[in-house]
Amino acid sequence: MDLREDVEKYIKKKYKASPEYLWKRYPDYAVFRHEDNRKWFAIIMDVDADKLGLPGTERIDIIDVKIDDLMLRDILLQQEGFLPAYHMNKGSWITILLDGTVKVDEICNMIDASFLDTASRKKKDKFCQAKEWLVPANPKYYDIEHAFDETDEIDWKQGARIIKGDTVFMYVGAPVSAIFYKCKVTEVDIPYEYEDKNLSDRAKLYKEEGTQYYHGNLYVPDDLESIEL
Repeated sequence: MDLREDVEKYIKKKYKASPEYLWKRYPDYAVFRHEDNRKWFAIIMDVDADKLGLPGTERIDIIDVKIDDLMLRDILLQQEGFLPAYHMNKGSWITILLDGTVKVDEICNMIDASFLDTASRKKKDKFCQAKEWLVPANPKYYDIEHAFDETDEIDWKQGARIIKGDTVFMYVGAPVSAIFYKCKVTEVDIPYEYEDKNLSDRAKLYKEEGTQYYHGNLYVPDDLESIEL
């Protein structure tokens, strides 16, 4: 079995995605996409070497995968076996040679990353590994010490990358400077209507707190107040 077959077998087994052959002119170009949002996460092609900027004219198997991390993309392009994306957006995709230059495990890792980069939120929750987060809680605005006195579950402001199953450590800053609770995220993207009990005097509270650390002129605008610079 050649490397192309190994990669296709990996995708089919892990992601239950079958190749789609979309072009009559290129019958061996295989697209793999998500079933729900229909986004592509990989395309396997056979291309003339000279079209990739390589010597010779023999046909070479390649795979294009999505890569959102531009710094990682630039690093990979300096390594043998990685090329600017062929046929796809060079700013967000990358080409990997399927000739043995890059190890199959590394190729599979790149496919996994591409799959997650293009997945729906629901699918990301299913495939992403749980992470741990340290979340600050200001006792001036929320009684975190007694938050769980009468319930086992509370709502909290959601960070952009937090997903169901993650662990959150609730941290209280100075003068307490301690972790109060270790929590498990049970739900995300909960609709809510925000109401701040301190809205009317929030600027005053922030100013009082700020003067503890800064002794110059301190100005805190009220909510929705615009400042001309």
